[in-house]
Amino acid sequence: MSWIKISMKFDGTCIVCKEKIKVNEIGLWSKGLGVKHEKCAEIDELDCIICGRSAGCPTCEFQEDCDRSTVSQLCICKKCEQKGGTFDLYQKSVKKKFSLLNIP
Repeated sequence: MSWIKISMKFDGTCIVCKEKIKVNEIGLWSKGLGVKHEKCAEIDELDCIICGRSAGCPTCEFQEDCDRSTVSQLCICKKCEQKGGTFDLYQKSVKKKFSLLNIP
């Protein structure tokens, strides 16, 4: 996912902290996701273990309960979650990424 730095032409709401981003402030925008403050971009986002793209932490249904500094880094994005055979894809990706573990 790519974020584009923009000068806000309209007020917006940050998808990370839920606070306002005012007109003429600098924000980061991503098509289909929304906008966020530059400072909020520094908050770690997990990558999807299956596809490698962002897991979508700012819009995740578990965001309020998730402490990204202590949870497993092996999260999956909504797109991969909605595919058939998600658990099998997850297992294969973990085995591939951590081949040293020699998981059967």
